[in-house]
Amino acid sequence: MNEDIVGLVGFFSTAIVIVIGLPLVRAYTRRLDHRHTLSPGEAERDHRLARIEMAVESMAVEIERISEGQRFVTKLLAERERPGGVLPSRDLDAR
Repeated sequence: MNEDIVGLVGFFSTAIVIVIGLPLVRAYTRRLDHRHTLSPGEAERDHRLARIEMAVESMAVEIERISEGQRFVTKLLAERERPGGVLPSRDLDAR
């Protein structure tokens, strides 16, 4: 074969592959994109789950605050019951 013919065959075969292959690749990628989209019911479910997660996180923060307050009160009561933890009384005659 002549080098010119080999070049022409290569060029036209590449053009045919591009003309036929490019739309096939686009169709395949569109099909993959549509497969990953959520239906309206699934989107609503995900939204509700996100709200539940936020509510649980806020409750966890509030429970932690309550437990910190409980630890503080327990510490104060424990110090109050110790003999060394008695607060000094004010001297009323010092006025």
